[in-house]
Amino acid sequence: MGADRSIELHYDEEERPARELTGRFRAVVASVAFAVAVLVLVQVFRPLAQGSQFYLIIFLAGTLPLVFLAYHSGFGGKRDRPTWPDLILAGSALVVCLYPVNPFAGGYNAFLDRQGLLEPLDVIFGAVLLLLVVEACRRTTGWALPIVCAIFLGYGYYGGLLPQHWPIAHAGLDFAQIVDALYNSGSGFYGTPLDVAATYIVLFTIYGAVLDLSGASRFFVDLSVAAFRRSRSAAGRTAVAAGFLLGTVSGSGTATAVSVGAVTWPMLRRAGYPREQAGGMLAAAGVGAILSPPTLGAAAFIVAEYLNVAYLTVLGWAMIPTVLYYLGILLAVEIDVRRYGVRPVEVESAGAWRLLGRFGYHFSSLVLIVVLLAIGESATRAVVYATILAAALSFLDRRSWLTPRRAFEALSAGVRGVLPVVAVCAAAGIITATTTKTGLGAQLASLLVNGARAVTDNPQMVLGLTVVLAAFALALLGLAVPVTASFIIGWVIIGPALLALGVPAPAAAMFVFYYSVLSEVTPPTALAAVGASAITGGRAIPTMWQALKYALPAFLAPIAFVLTGNGEHLLARGSVAAVAGTTVVAALAVLGLAVATGGWVLGVGPAGTPSRVLAAVAGVLLLYLEPVAVALGVGALLLAVGMAALRRRKDRPEVPEGTERPAKPDLIPRRSA
Repeated sequence: MGADRSIELHYDEEERPARELTGRFRAVVASVAFAVAVLVLVQVFRPLAQGSQFYLIIFLAGTLPLVFLAYHSGFGGKRDRPTWPDLILAGSALVVCLYPVNPFAGGYNAFLDRQGLLEPLDVIFGAVLLLLVVEACRRTTGWALPIVCAIFLGYGYYGGLLPQHWPIAHAGLDFAQIVDALYNSGSGFYGTPLDVAATYIVLFTIYGAVLDLSGASRFFVDLSVAAFRRSRSAAGRTAVAAGFLLGTVSGSGTATAVSVGAVTWPMLRRAGYPREQAGGMLAAAGVGAILSPPTLGAAAFIVAEYLNVAYLTVLGWAMIPTVLYYLGILLAVEIDVRRYGVRPVEVESAGAWRLLGRFGYHFSSLVLIVVLLAIGESATRAVVYATILAAALSFLDRRSWLTPRRAFEALSAGVRGVLPVVAVCAAAGIITATTTKTGLGAQLASLLVNGARAVTDNPQMVLGLTVVLAAFALALLGLAVPVTASFIIGWVIIGPALLALGVPAPAAAMFVFYYSVLSEVTPPTALAAVGASAITGGRAIPTMWQALKYALPAFLAPIAFVLTGNGEHLLARGSVAAVAGTTVVAALAVLGLAVATGGWVLGVGPAGTPSRVLAAVAGVLLLYLEPVAVALGVGALLLAVGMAALRRRKDRPEVPEGTERPAKPDLIPRRSA
């Protein structure tokens, strides 16, 4: 393996660049993060007797102050260490977070007894915590989510002034009621989002940190390189495979795209890929990591919590969409090889079988998670056992021994990686609490459905129009806020609308989940594409459109989940025959979309405009998954292929410039163990 190469990973999908702390501040942050990690691990086996909300109070008290130490305010000051205002904010966060358990104010039970009748001091501390949560969210994710939170708070406070005949009007909440809902209830700061972050997500970020330090990230990239080194499509396949494997370590689409790009871009460049094309491929492969089992993005844990199902069930729902997503990317890769005259590039590395024999044990902990979930073990215990196994297996490679010092670093890095998610989830409590107290979710869902019914009375058309509007709304929402927040907001607003139209809860939840994740490849913000373009040197906007091309099946498949009853089969719900048949039809749809976007029919040749239009129509019809639509879609796809074949016979295309094959493949020297 490439011992000289290190891969820097981040462990969540919300993170903005944090400070590179040094000296005593680095030691303080690392020590507190380590203490929080120990608390999290102990909580799995010996939960605090006072209950889950008490644990969340302690967890937030340990993590929120770290945000102000680890993240710069953006308003000047020194970036390598906290300023005095940062220290004041961190100290204030610690005090207001621990206030509910303060024995001098009656203790935790007395605080709960004051629910609905907060004392003035309770309101003051709750208001300060509200400001600190919003500021922490701004530091870690930017201005968009704090602005959304401010809008919801304004609606809660001023909603009583709206004309009462408006559907979204309500009686109005005073400031004390708002603080009570946020500070002393199960739907505010200490609601489901923070519970998921403190119970599941932090354990997976710790696992990712341990797996990374044990050498798994190097192995996954090396294995991808070795597996395809003799293929003409080696460069593209390597980037896609490395993105998928590395995504098991990093929960971030952007971080995965950047990490894979740093290693594979030289290979892609030598092969002849244009910069934007390569960047789009890297971005799509990176985002696929959030969509792929066994470690989906953070929002997947919230799906499991909201629907009250096992995390393994959510993994099962994600299996077929993941296959379809990567099928679309691989088809696009094969088409690009032919369109751009990609040259074969062989990378000098150890053989794939040799790597598997020497370092294949890195897969063990991933397999263990699935096995433990399958036999009924909780997700929290499963990931802890997998973390222990990964740490033990690190001693099989002397370079990656997880010594006490490195174990300390891994636990600290895992907690630091979850800080932005904690800020987002606590801020999301503002949205969920306001929605619950005012009934806004049901009202907005009703408006969405009624808007569709104003256009047509046909039930299927109403559903279709609602789905399109919902997809558009989620795409716009994802441009502004991080993935986790996008899912939470989308679920409380879009979810009820879909459920009201008879869409099963799993299909509705996964629809919202996928569109929330795909914001990372949606222009004009597309963070994964921006990160990839920084690696390749390509233009950002064209890179975004290329990423959109690669990820197109992921944009259309979720619509299939909810549009017809057969769509549920794509979530592996139904008989084996029905699931298999639906999967084949969906795969044909992905093929049609690949022809439409790539302009090439594999095994035939270039596809002209008529063929591409027919292929696009075929892809859409096939994803409707009803017998008549499937028959028409198959016919359109066959016609598109036939027209491409006739065109090739009539006028063979010129060989694109750059397709001359060298006598020997280009070699990229690379050290190997």
